[in-house]
Amino acid sequence: MMEVKSKGQQVSRREEILDKAARLFKQKGYVATTMREIAEQVGMEAASMYNHIRGKEELLEEICARVAETYVNQMNEIESSDLSPIHKLQALIRSHISITTKNIHWISVANNEWRHLPDSSLKSFKKARDTYEDRLAEIIRSGIDCQEVADVHVSITLYTILSSLRWIETWYKPNKSYNARDLEENIVNILMNGLKKSG
Repeated sequence: MMEVKSKGQQVSRREEILDKAARLFKQKGYVATTMREIAEQVGMEAASMYNHIRGKEELLEEICARVAETYVNQMNEIESSDLSPIHKLQALIRSHISITTKNIHWISVANNEWRHLPDSSLKSFKKARDTYEDRLAEIIRSGIDCQEVADVHVSITLYTILSSLRWIETWYKPNKSYNARDLEENIVNILMNGLKKSG
């Protein structure tokens, strides 16, 4: 996704276009956003943008592809680690929250605008998403098998976790009462330990 640049570093024109497009797609929706509006946000003529990208569809494809790739890379790293299933599950939840809070606009586009992808990209995106869910379900199942995770229904648990994580981009706004770290700690505690007070 959009790399954070240190002071003095320049963001490439293409990266800037992608990031501004993601912000507008989140704000207005992919269909309602025009190339002219994206160009205005970047500070260039709409015709000049075609030196950097083929069109609006390409922007959506790349945003969704990068988001999918980020989550797959996260899964690969954690899945191949020596962590036990319960700790893999916790690490994935933490990573998911961190990715979301740092890339709200990109995540929102991937969550809500993917249906507008062209057929070839749509098929690839859905496959990546389904594979990610299958692999996460397998970690939950492994945790149940080794008695680290309670004997819960795997599919219900899977979609409860994913729903909680995917909705963050719709409501998260850092404020004085909590920040991204507080958000992560609270969600991990609720999903891993529940709401019942111990003791």
